[in-house]
Amino acid sequence: MRPVLLIAAKDLRQRLRDRSAIVIGIVAPLVIAGLMAMAFKGTESFHFKLALVEGDNGPAASGLVQALQQPALRRVITVVPMATATAASDAVRANRAQAGLVIPAGFSASVSAARPEALTTLTNVNDVTAANVVSSVATSFVAQLNADRLSIATAQAAGATPATAIEAAAARLTIPEAVVQRPVGARELKPISYFSPAMAIFFLLFIVGYTARSFFVDQGQGMIERIRVAPVRPLQIMAGKALSVFAFGVTSLATVAIVTSVGFGADWGSPLAATAVGVAMVISVVCLTALVIGLSRTRRQAEGFSSVIVFGLALMGGNFVFLSQAPALLRHVALFTPNGWAMRAYTDLSTNGGGLRTVALPVVAILGFSAVVGAVAASLASRAVTS
Repeated sequence: MRPVLLIAAKDLRQRLRDRSAIVIGIVAPLVIAGLMAMAFKGTESFHFKLALVEGDNGPAASGLVQALQQPALRRVITVVPMATATAASDAVRANRAQAGLVIPAGFSASVSAARPEALTTLTNVNDVTAANVVSSVATSFVAQLNADRLSIATAQAAGATPATAIEAAAARLTIPEAVVQRPVGARELKPISYFSPAMAIFFLLFIVGYTARSFFVDQGQGMIERIRVAPVRPLQIMAGKALSVFAFGVTSLATVAIVTSVGFGADWGSPLAATAVGVAMVISVVCLTALVIGLSRTRRQAEGFSSVIVFGLALMGGNFVFLSQAPALLRHVALFTPNGWAMRAYTDLSTNGGGLRTVALPVVAILGFSAVVGAVAASLASRAVTS
């Protein structure tokens, strides 16, 4: 065991003296996580201003105004009254309002006509979401208005309903609610809570290339041969390298988790469960590092293999995008990667809470991946050290 510890300590001293290792392992994840969280911050909640021109003042128009002031819509829309359509258009163009709605004069009086006055929506191509919301509200209101017009016209044809009843019905209209949006789980997933572990894991994968490269540097300088003269078995050399990777990886993840939680408000979930996922993820990185060393014959080959692994896993595992918003194919592919399972675990912890039971399946999946990769790496260890 002593040779393993000495080799691990030597590698850790080298890594701590190398500023690039500190930047990749700690500084870069914090910076990138913060930047990506700020970029996605607007997706946490949605609210916009609606420039409303009420040029009718009739019962149908009053029904639409009341519909816009329903509690469900007030959480999304702030109505800003405007005197004219020109003023509303200027407000949307200047981004003082993100969308507009014009109720023309005579709208209420025209609802009983064959072709009633049309509502006009004012939208901005730079705010598609607000445009879609306003168009949906106007379309829903008109659809229900037309349904009432049809039912009353049918009653009129039978001689049962006076013509003025449609205006009274229009004043009582509400926007029909077909879908209620609710966040999955007990809490909403904040961008910082997703991208903090995502970036921490992404840069954790860079340890694969860094360690493999340092192995071949040591080999080129004759250090591996001098260690073997001690004598030290090839598996002990690989174990020492693996232990240094494990120690640095755990330190990197823990540092990013603490800083983003305290400084940025990221929610990693239960500390015990988050640690279990992190340790499992570091073990997979250790096994991947051993695999790259075992497969490679030169430093250049190691750099090539590690680059493919790092960026391949990051792209497939959802480190750059919300997996919940990714195509179904990517969500399924992510389950073949350790980082994909880790992101699933951290997302569940952040939204649903829970402890070890919440992350039991992801941890088992990551360790299963590590066992397969580690078995292949172990079979190549002797050849890597002796070549």
